Order: sequence, then C-alpha cells, then structure tokens
Amino acid sequence: MTSPKTAGANDAAPRWATAALVLADGTVFWGKGVGAAGHAVGEVCFNTSMTGYQEIITDPSYAGQIITFTFPHIGNVGTNLEDIETITPAARGVVLRGDITEPANWRSVKPLNDWLKSHNLPGICDVDTRAITRRIRDGGPPNGVVVHAPDGKFDIPKMRQIAQDWPGLDGMDLALEVTTKQTYAWDETKWALGKGYGKLANPKYHVVAVDYGAKRNILRCLANTGCRVTVVPATATADDILRHKPDGVFLSNGPGDPAATAVYASPAIQAVLDKKVPLFGICLGHQMLALTLGGKTRKMERGHRGANQPVKDLTTGKVEITSQNHGFCVIPESLPSNTEVTHVSLFDGINEGLRCTDKPAFSVQYHPEASPGPTDSHYLFDRFVEMIDKSKGK
Repeated sequence: MTSPKTAGANDAAPRWATAALVLADGTVFWGKGVGAAGHAVGEVCFNTSMTGYQEIITDPSYAGQIITFTFPHIGNVGTNLEDIETITPAARGVVLRGDITEPANWRSVKPLNDWLKSHNLPGICDVDTRAITRRIRDGGPPNGVVVHAPDGKFDIPKMRQIAQDWPGLDGMDLALEVTTKQTYAWDETKWALGKGYGKLANPKYHVVAVDYGAKRNILRCLANTGCRVTVVPATATADDILRHKPDGVFLSNGPGDPAATAVYASPAIQAVLDKKVPLFGICLGHQMLALTLGGKTRKMERGHRGANQPVKDLTTGKVEITSQNHGFCVIPESLPSNTEVTHVSLFDGINEGLRCTDKPAFSVQYHPEASPGPTDSHYLFDRFVEMIDKSKGK
C-alpha cells in the first residue's frame, strides 16, 4: 500500500500496480486491480457499512459514483443471487482496502471479483481507504477515475483530464438512467431463512410506486404490509399514476440532483397531493415531495452513506439507527408552513423527514427498508398503511 501522490505527466506507476484511483486535482492512489479491466469516471464517495456490500453496489442510488468501502473485509462472503437491489449495478466502480479473499459463506455462488467482472465494474484494492475517506471528509467528494490496467500501463494525465471534465452530480438527472422503462407489478415479500423470498397472497391495498431508482427491498417491505405494488417509470404523469386507482402512492429512492428530477416529477406529485391520495416518500422521494411543496434542496459537503446513522424521530423522541445513502438534502428553512419536520440527523442536524399538516403525505430521507442495515424504521411502512386505513375511514 502506498500513500497518495500528485502525479505529473512523467510519473510512472510502481512496478506492482495494476490499478489507480486518479482524482481531478491530480492525486493518485496506486493499487491492485479487481473486477473488469478498463476505467470509469464518477464522484468518489465512501460508505461505512460493515455488511451488505452486494446490496450497496446494486443500489441504483449509487449511479454516477465510485464507492470507497471503509470496512476492510469486502468480498469475504462472495456474492449470491438474492442480495441484489437491482439486476444491473449503477455504481461506476469500487475502492477496497484489502484484496478480495476466497468466499466463505454457504449462500455464495460467485466470488466478488468474478461478479464485478460480469457487470463490467472496475475496481482497485490494496489502497489506503482511510486516507481517501479523510480526503472526502475534509474536502468533499471529488471527481475521480478508477482504472484497472492488468498490463500496468497507465495514462495518468488522460485519466486526470477525464476526471476534471466530468460535470459532477450537481444538476445531473440520473433517475432517467436507472428507472424502469415500463410499468410492472410487484408481489414479492421479504426474505426469510430457509424460505427465501415470499409472495403476497391476499393484498389489502394497491400502491403505485414511482421508480426513480427503486431498491427491491422497498418494494418487498410494501408487499409485506399487504400492498400489491404497481411500479411506474420516473416520467409517469399524473394520469399514468391515477389511472391505476391507487389506494396510496410511493415515491422511491434514486440518484442524482433532486432539483433536476423534479422538473418533470413534481407536476405528477402535485396532482396526487391535490387528490389527497396517501403518499409516502423515501430518500430521493423525500426530496421530490419537499420540492413539490415549495422547498429547496442542496448538495451536502460529504453526504451520508452507511448503515449506522442515528436519526431522532421528533414526533416520539425515539432515536433510530438507520441506513442512509444520499448526497443531497432538504433545506428545512425552505419548507412551507403546511409542513412539519419529523426527523433530524444526530450526526449533523440535517433534515431527515417531514409530513404535510393538511394532506396525507410524509417522507423520510433515510432508508427504513435497510438492505443492508438495521430494521429500526420498518414501522414507517406500517404507518403508511395506517394512513391509507384512515383515508378510507377505517
């Protein structure tokens, strides 16, 4: 493992290096390549989760990002066919502390290195992820290029220029890249040991989920509460949503700048609010609701990404340990008078939840479905169903 250095045009790679992480400011971290050969550009972020790397890499909210894992043991349980949040990962690449070891888990069907190759994801290992994390913590998430060159040949100036030319996530609408292209039905419920995933047998309600990059476990949690789910694309209009005659509407997580996605998403959300159909949003869906109500969002200095984030529910006084993945947040001071802040981060005080006081609508910034992470907040799916009950006079 080497310390980072600022590379010039004539700098050569160490003999042993087969990968590099090149930042836009010229900083280079040398390491060994994992996954697919080639290079990928994106915003370099870090995730502090100790488990669930396969779910993290397949979370569509990581579109446009290169994920640095702070936990040193990544790949030790291999990969399987069940722990995925979408079929095709949207992340650009991975940065790992240690080399990928042989998998040691009865559920594993493919080593992580082979799985990364199958999805054309390049990565780097044997680098100082603590130094990278400190760089992001102190200076914000930089543009970077992860390059895997098995022959040890690198064009560092070219990689640096690619990183510098990449526009960054500000103003970037990535929901269109990861959303479903067509409407589909969902009835799969949560996983259970020895049984796998279940099927919803007797649905109580019908929920339309707007897919801005939806994680599968969110849809499973909705089904687990007795809701059959119809998933529609991010570009769905009010008519596309309401023609299904939903008992409730769900706004999913997703990547990119929420203000860019809201340009086409907000009119449909406003129509749902006007009809007073119960509405629940998570992550990007939380930001979509806030923007539709007249609030504003901003890019965060470093973002929240991990499965150990403390959040206080202001309505109950309880503290929940949550799973999070977001680089933008709602500005609470911008929210109109008919909204109430319901949750705040105990890390930095940012807004983590809101509800409308005159409409059946609420949302949270964090991920109550976890996957990976704690299940402290699963009650929010029940709260959504209770809101639907109330709308029907039950």
